Amino acid sequence: MVLWERPEPPERPAPTPLNREAIVRAAIRLADADGLEAVSLRKVAAELNVGPMRLYGYIDTKEDLLDLMVDALHAEIRPTGDGWRPMLRSLAEVTREVVHRHEWFADLIGGRPQLGPNALARGERVMSAMHDVDTDTVMPLVDAVNAYVIGAVRRETAERRAERETGLDEREWQSFYGPYLMRVFATGQFPALAAVIRDAKHLDADETFELGLDLLLDGFEARLARAEP
Repeated sequence: MVLWERPEPPERPAPTPLNREAIVRAAIRLADADGLEAVSLRKVAAELNVGPMRLYGYIDTKEDLLDLMVDALHAEIRPTGDGWRPMLRSLAEVTREVVHRHEWFADLIGGRPQLGPNALARGERVMSAMHDVDTDTVMPLVDAVNAYVIGAVRRETAERRAERETGLDEREWQSFYGPYLMRVFATGQFPALAAVIRDAKHLDADETFELGLDLLLDGFEARLARAEP
């Protein structure tokens, strides 16, 4: 039986009430505080002040727990908009916001089945708003936006983690590596790259994300316009 259709055990008298939602919320608290490495059935049980064996009546494996955690976060992804472009912009921005609140989500998003009730509800919300494109086009548009968002948030998350690990913020990183890059560029072996690094406008993470999203949506719009009879 798939995870989403498994019934919970019947309630029984116990000092600490327990259900699947409480287990998932405890796991999310641990992950928010210390990352996915802090999540185990033993640690979740300790967070709930119950014995580890009690959890196995509700969740068979850690993989089940991770699937439930991901679906719980899909409940926070509530994009709004009427029409394909407003909806896809909202989907991208709201998904990114959720990853910023729950950094560990970047490690799991896109890599696990999106078949839980909250993921399906999010999908229904998105599809119902995209009434202005044909059925064959809906999924490629959504998939392309999801791929863009996943790549963007994973890069941003990796950069934040590197900053924490090295203790170098962006300005300090540039000061540390800048002289090396200047020496390399002075060899003349990388003229195009040197010109971009030297002359292009350097955007922050928000600006980079929004510009990339605009370019993607503009491409969709041009493609859809060409397909119109």
